[in-house]
Amino acid sequence: MIKHIILWTLKPELSEEEKQTVKAGIKTGLEGLVGRVPGLLDVKVNISGRLDSSNADVMLDATLESEEALKNYAKHPEHVAIADNKVRPYTVQRSCLDFEI
Repeated sequence: MIKHIILWTLKPELSEEEKQTVKAGIKTGLEGLVGRVPGLLDVKVNISGRLDSSNADVMLDATLESEEALKNYAKHPEHVAIADNKVRPYTVQRSCLDFEI
């Protein structure tokens, strides 16, 4: 199995209200892909409880069946639509860590 961890930093010009709306949209969109994208076993998006010591705003923690499933997830049309409409327009930084478990 593969863990796919992403950290995003939202655009600083977004108001706190806009950030909350964006984070909720990211969470709903990405967590909704379970059962729709083959090989995607679990998705948790953390959008709350952020401490002041953090330098990211949103965390994706996904579990996939295999490296091949990760590659297919990355190009799956529903995932790409969420990334293009709910994530990329509102973020300035993305960090990724993929590893076998």
